[in-house]
Amino acid sequence: SAYSAVNQGHCHPKIVNAMMEQAKTLALTSRAFYNDKLGVYEKYVTEYFGFDKVLPMNTGAEAVETALKICRKWAYEKKGIAENQAQIIVCENNFHGRTTTIISFSNDENARKNFGPYTDGFIKIAYDDLDALEHAITSSKNIAGFLVEPIQGEAGVYVPSEDYLAKAKALCEANNVLFIADEVQTGIARTGSLLAVCGNCTCEAKCEKQPSYVQPDVLILGKALSGGAYPVSAVLANNEIMNVIKPGQHGSTFGGNPVAAAVAMAALDVVNEESLSQNARVLGKLFRSELQKYIDTSSIATLVRGKGLLNAVVINDTEESDTAWNICMALRDNGLLAKPTHGNIIRFAPPLVMNEEQLLDCVSIIIKTLKQFEK
Repeated sequence: SAYSAVNQGHCHPKIVNAMMEQAKTLALTSRAFYNDKLGVYEKYVTEYFGFDKVLPMNTGAEAVETALKICRKWAYEKKGIAENQAQIIVCENNFHGRTTTIISFSNDENARKNFGPYTDGFIKIAYDDLDALEHAITSSKNIAGFLVEPIQGEAGVYVPSEDYLAKAKALCEANNVLFIADEVQTGIARTGSLLAVCGNCTCEAKCEKQPSYVQPDVLILGKALSGGAYPVSAVLANNEIMNVIKPGQHGSTFGGNPVAAAVAMAALDVVNEESLSQNARVLGKLFRSELQKYIDTSSIATLVRGKGLLNAVVINDTEESDTAWNICMALRDNGLLAKPTHGNIIRFAPPLVMNEEQLLDCVSIIIKTLKQFEK
């Protein structure tokens, strides 16, 4: 699914048709001028996710950069942090993109090496560690925000403790720190709910009545926001945060263009109409339970973990080994495409339109392939 961009399936006709029809009418205007798609999209997407405002961008990394800028500006103008002193807390082993600012707080040397000098203003803490978060927040009066992936995908599909996000949000709220959720990969039904911060919510659209829902102060979306048909990303926040951005202070030539707006609305329609969250939830449980039966007796695979249809299998070898890569090559030969992450972990993130028969076919191929590598 192209790192969860194609949740709605490849070339979904509703999304493709929306793109084609809009492209025949109007593809781009400056955001300094009115067009009849941007406002409609802004109303649609803010109501869909339950926020006052959206700032449309193109790529996930752009959206993360936008969220960081909003957070810092809010810190100076609303929280009263001295200019250029704001700090943002991030997690070790994060993946938020590859721009210069983002790699500045990455600990992936492959992404960082020889791209410096790096941007200051970030504090790295361990993921899924509330004590570390509390210590970081309370150790400085200059903490502006906490940027976190609800599930760390690129790091190997690390799912945090069940109460981690809710307690992290409570810590942020108690200390006037913005909770920024990067749902570029985990959002749009991937983990079995509309957003990973929805917890165990079973509805398609965000519902504040669900006790498991964690309301981010800033929500970052991308990838499947367009169904993979077009680069579309977005940053959502309520007025007291988003209104620090005034005309001319941030923007994008292509962000929120008419084609992007039409595509995103169609893509989100598909999530509702085809119950993709429910499908991901049901099939994800089936995937993990079927693979666990095999792993219980396996010497080559030690663990399957994930949520919804974002899952990973941990291979019994070191990160420096090529075993996981060789397994992926054998998977390819057996009819299934997958890719290692962090050396000894294989991530599985199929389009969410798959059915039970297709999923069980995939499980059969995975098990057949793993058997070839049993010691």
